[in-house]
Amino acid sequence: MNAYQPFRELSPTALANVLTREQIMDITIRPLWAAMPRVAGPAYTVRCEPGDNLMLHAAIYRAPPGAIVVVDAGGDTNYAVAGGNVCAVAKKRGIAAFIIDGVIRDLAEIREMGFPVFARGVIPIPGAKDKVAPLDEAVRCGGVHVAPGDIVVADEEGIAVVPLAKADSILASAQQRAVKEASETLEAWEAAHRARIDAILRDKGFGG
Repeated sequence: MNAYQPFRELSPTALANVLTREQIMDITIRPLWAAMPRVAGPAYTVRCEPGDNLMLHAAIYRAPPGAIVVVDAGGDTNYAVAGGNVCAVAKKRGIAAFIIDGVIRDLAEIREMGFPVFARGVIPIPGAKDKVAPLDEAVRCGGVHVAPGDIVVADEEGIAVVPLAKADSILASAQQRAVKEASETLEAWEAAHRARIDAILRDKGFGG
């Protein structure tokens, strides 16, 4: 079994129940085509200077199969860091997805090939290829610190980043909570929920 399959079986929402807010990316980084499948895998990190895409173009030949390429483009929305051909090569080489704190172009091509891309949006203007930066070093993407090898889980509900050093304990906690919630009927959940909400309201002096 793929080592990341247990994470792929958990939604970002399930993971968010046991992670801190700092490990969930901003909502502005979102899936760029409908019905995108959930992806999970190790982060291969890239830093691109605003307006420049050289290092992402370099990364598609260096990231290992199964990796999720996480790009810190500084939130730049003026120039695309990737397009159809770059995504096609990434898919061919086994890269699982791009997660980009920036924008792309050629969305129709990317949607047609079924390559998962999460980004801030789309613009047709290409970036330059001039600025060199180290690959596979810690970056910030969508407000989250991402280290190489951290486990990224992304779908239409959001993007969760699980620190590699805590991956086993976080996975176990999320699985346990998911099993408990799946076994609980709506009636049981409603009864417990109402009791909890009413207790909070009483404690805060609400008399309605």
